[in-house]
Amino acid sequence: MIAFNNRSWLLHQPSFFLVGIPGLEESQHWIALPLCVLYLLALGGNVTILLVIWTDRSLHQPMYLFLAMLSGIDLVLASSTAPKTLAVLLVHAHEMGYTVCLIQMFFIHAFSSMESGVLVAMALDRYVAICHPLRHSTILHAGIIGHTGAAVLVRGFLLLLPFPVLLRRLTFCRTTVIGHAYCEHMAVVKLACSATTVNRAYGLVVALLVVGLDVLAIGVSYALILQAVLRLPGGEARLKAFSTCGSHICVILVFYVPGMFSFLTHRFGHHVPPHIHVLLATLYLLVPPALNPLIYGVKTRQIRQRVLRVFYVQG
Repeated sequence: MIAFNNRSWLLHQPSFFLVGIPGLEESQHWIALPLCVLYLLALGGNVTILLVIWTDRSLHQPMYLFLAMLSGIDLVLASSTAPKTLAVLLVHAHEMGYTVCLIQMFFIHAFSSMESGVLVAMALDRYVAICHPLRHSTILHAGIIGHTGAAVLVRGFLLLLPFPVLLRRLTFCRTTVIGHAYCEHMAVVKLACSATTVNRAYGLVVALLVVGLDVLAIGVSYALILQAVLRLPGGEARLKAFSTCGSHICVILVFYVPGMFSFLTHRFGHHVPPHIHVLLATLYLLVPPALNPLIYGVKTRQIRQRVLRVFYVQG
């Protein structure tokens, strides 16, 4: 629907033009190569983790079930971003329909929220395993794990569903060029001609609710874990307790550090070059899905042995 006034054309459901990496248009095909490698690693690694956990009943324990949830979310997150981004960078498929843009945006933000929720669940699992080891299987039984997964899923959908709903009430001017490689919420909001106060405020509230509360919960869990570990007698016992948290801490850093940078840059980093911001925002959605299986595969003995056994038998 298009309406005319004295100043400009106003578009209610425009097609968007994705620039890709602003300022690096001439070398975008070279940038696409490492992004393609990351996507392939994400696909191969997370499918392997899911198959290993699915087929090995000894891995049907809370830590590995949460890891399976993380791998499933990572597959959706990477697949929501990489195909269109690679199409923009490699074959210049810059145009994206309005509805498709909103769907991609919803999936990216909703599944990012779900990943954050699963990281909280994994931190709580580590807390129970170290601080209440004798009650671990009683506290985190199959029913609790299922309810936790459902709560993470529902929270992601309910919190992020207003994003596309609120965007549909906006009108856009003639300029519908998104200086990004995918449809990101704030990048689209900035193109609107109508008032965006509600969109910006809700986006900030969601970010504070998801990241703020989740990081707080993870921080409290690890503070209690640290307190319990320091009470253990002997350095070997402490080292073993810390090693059980090593993989999870690495995954937390890989997910939250670039995510916080991207969030802060959109709102306050006006002096950050656009190509740096877009590159980091794209890597934020591809690096965690690619690295998470490698981190757990290297640091978790049971998964490492199971994967090696599968490939050895096949070889």
